[in-house]
Amino acid sequence: MIISSIVEFDKKRNKIFIDGEFAFVLYKGELRSFGIKEGETIPEDTYLEITKALLPKRATKRAMELLTKKDYTEKKLRDKLADGLYSDDIIDAAIDYVKSYNYLDDERYARDYVSYNIEYRSKNRIKQDLMTRGIPKDIIDSVLAEFTDEQCRDAEKEQIGRLLVKKHYDTSMDYKDKQKIIAFLLRKGYSMDAIRSAMNNEDIYFE
Repeated sequence: MIISSIVEFDKKRNKIFIDGEFAFVLYKGELRSFGIKEGETIPEDTYLEITKALLPKRATKRAMELLTKKDYTEKKLRDKLADGLYSDDIIDAAIDYVKSYNYLDDERYARDYVSYNIEYRSKNRIKQDLMTRGIPKDIIDSVLAEFTDEQCRDAEKEQIGRLLVKKHYDTSMDYKDKQKIIAFLLRKGYSMDAIRSAMNNEDIYFE
């Protein structure tokens, strides 16, 4: 295995290419400690030490650091680790490690997200948000099923009412202005039935 090129990744790190293909990223000081030089051979034991010990440990530490700052979905955490140019197998190992200690749990993330947002966002918007964050559909559906249809309807009714007040809705508005408000609410994930019900119920938005 020949070190075909060493390319600067940032001020502290370099990308290492072996036999013309990207291999891994190392800190500049590590190039010296491992004796890695462009055009020279990298011993197999050195390569294994880097790819099987050093980098997996570093990726796992990075995953832990990220999770101590805030919750991540598995997809978002994978994306963050991929930014560091770790290989898929190293990322898999880091993910498996944090999962084994319950530091990473998509179901818990989804449940916390729904519990916090159910009073402020439509059910459809919550679904969309979680899917964008990479939460699997079966987990989303399972967590949302913990909230009854009545709970969701009541919450959405209050949300729409607050938004109608914010938009200064009035039944005397002309057709064009009403359609703009309806379009606004549809984009937020509310159903047409829920919107029309709220717009026809003055008690909701003029309490």
